[in-house]
Amino acid sequence: MTKQADVVVIGGGITGAAILYELAKYNLRAVLVEQEPELAAGTTKANSAILHAGFDAPTGSMKARMNVEGNAMYHELKDELDLEIEWTGSFVAAVDDEEMSVLQELLERGQANGVPGLEIWDGDKVREKEPNLSKDIKGALWAPTAGICWPFGMALAFAENAVINGAEVLRECQVTGITVENGAVKAVETDQGTIETKYVINAAGVHADDVSRMAGDDSFTITPRRGEYILFDKTAQKDLVYSPIFPTPTKMGKGILVCATTHGNVFVGPNAHDLDGSEKDDTAVTIPGMNEILEKARKLVPNIPAGAAITEFAGVRAVSSTGDFIIGHSEKTKGLFQAAGIQSPGLTSAPAIAKAIVGEIVAETGAAQKEDYKKGRPAQPCFRTLSDDDKKALIAKDAAYGRVICRCETITEGEIIDAIRRPVGARTVDGVKRRTRAGMGRCQGGFCGPRVTQILARELNIPVTEVRKEMRKSYMFYDKETQSGGKA
Repeated sequence: MTKQADVVVIGGGITGAAILYELAKYNLRAVLVEQEPELAAGTTKANSAILHAGFDAPTGSMKARMNVEGNAMYHELKDELDLEIEWTGSFVAAVDDEEMSVLQELLERGQANGVPGLEIWDGDKVREKEPNLSKDIKGALWAPTAGICWPFGMALAFAENAVINGAEVLRECQVTGITVENGAVKAVETDQGTIETKYVINAAGVHADDVSRMAGDDSFTITPRRGEYILFDKTAQKDLVYSPIFPTPTKMGKGILVCATTHGNVFVGPNAHDLDGSEKDDTAVTIPGMNEILEKARKLVPNIPAGAAITEFAGVRAVSSTGDFIIGHSEKTKGLFQAAGIQSPGLTSAPAIAKAIVGEIVAETGAAQKEDYKKGRPAQPCFRTLSDDDKKALIAKDAAYGRVICRCETITEGEIIDAIRRPVGARTVDGVKRRTRAGMGRCQGGFCGPRVTQILARELNIPVTEVRKEMRKSYMFYDKETQSGGKA
C-alpha cells in the first residue's frame, strides 16, 4: 500500500479521534492509523469517564485551558453527536480542617481558571445530595459543570462523523517509522505500507515519545502510570453514589474516587503506580491494588459492598516529563504536531486539543471548510430503552431485533449487527461489548459471549477461530487441524 494524505493522525484514542473529527470539517485528506483492531483500545477504554470542571490544573497551564474549553464544547457536542453524557456535577470531599483549606485553594484556582458555579458545601448539605457518604466528611467542593460519560462511545462518535465526511480510519496499522527529509516530514511507514504526507499529528498515548523519536524529536519522555479499578453491579448503586466523589488531590493525581457510570454501575479507583518504559501496556490488576482501592474508597463511602463487584480492570496514563500536555508543532521537525502527555483531564480536553492543533494546520495550509460537511452520525437503536410499541415496530421491520442475545443488558442481535456494520464497525468481541453493552452485565459475557462470537464470524465472513477478544492476537479459539487462530 502506498497512499497520499494531507494529514496523518497516529493513535485512535479519544484525542486522535477528536482530531480526525476536526480535520474532516476541512478540505484535507485525513487518515488516522491505529495499531489495534478497535479504536479507543488504550487509555480511553480504561479511565474514570469523568468530564472534569477544570479546577484542578494549575492556572495558566495547557491542562487548565484545554479542560475548561473542552468541557464547554461537550455541552454542545452531546446533542450533535448523540454522546452518552450526564451532567451530574462532582464533589471533592474533605474530612478535616487541613483538607478544607485545600478545598479553598481549589475553589480559588477554579475561579481563576474560569470554571463557573463552584461552591464549598458543608458536610450535611453534601449528604443531602449523596446520603451514603461518610459522616466524617466535613465539607466538599461542588462543581456543577462536571459530568460522567461513556468515553469509548465518544471516541467512536468522533471517528464515525469523520468517516462520513471523507476521512479514513486504518486499523491494525502499526507505525514502524516516519520519513523526515531536510528537517520536514515526508511519509509515515506502517506495516500496511507507506502514507506520503506533509503533516503528522502524534496522538499515540503512552507511546507518544516513541513516535516522536521516529520523527527526530526527543524533547520529552512519557512515564506510564497504571491505575486499577473495581466495577460494581447496578444493584449496588442505591447504596453508593450518583455522581463523582473525589478525595482531596495529591501530587500523584486526583486520588481514589467513588463514581457512578452513565449505565447505572458504580466503580472505585484508580490508584496510581508509575511503571518503567518497558511496561507501557501493562494493564494487570493486583490483589494489593484491589485492597488499596477498597480501603481508600471506604473513607468516602463506608459501606462499599465488595461482594457486588462484577469485574476489575486497569488503565495506563501517559505522564509527560514536562508535567503538562504537550500540544502543537514540534520545535525540531517541520510538519510534526504533538498531542502528547494527555493524561487527566485529557478526556475532557480532547475536543479543545483537536481544535487548537487543527487550527494551526488550517492556518498553514489555507484549507477551506467543506461546503457539504455533514453533522452527526447514523442513529444507534437501543432496544431496551424503547416503548413496547416502538419495540414491536422495530421487530416488524427487522426480526433480528426480536432475538435477545445478552440477557443481563437486554441486547438484541439487531443491535450487534448494527454495531458491526457501522461506519467504524466492531471487529472484536470487546468491540461489540463496548458499542452495545453485550457482555457488560452481571455474568460478564458468560451467557452471550459464544453467540456474539458466532455473529462476528458470520458478519465479518471469517472462521470462528479468527474472532478476537480485543487486541491483534487475542484470538478466542485455536483450531488444531488448521493451526489457525490462537497460534497466529
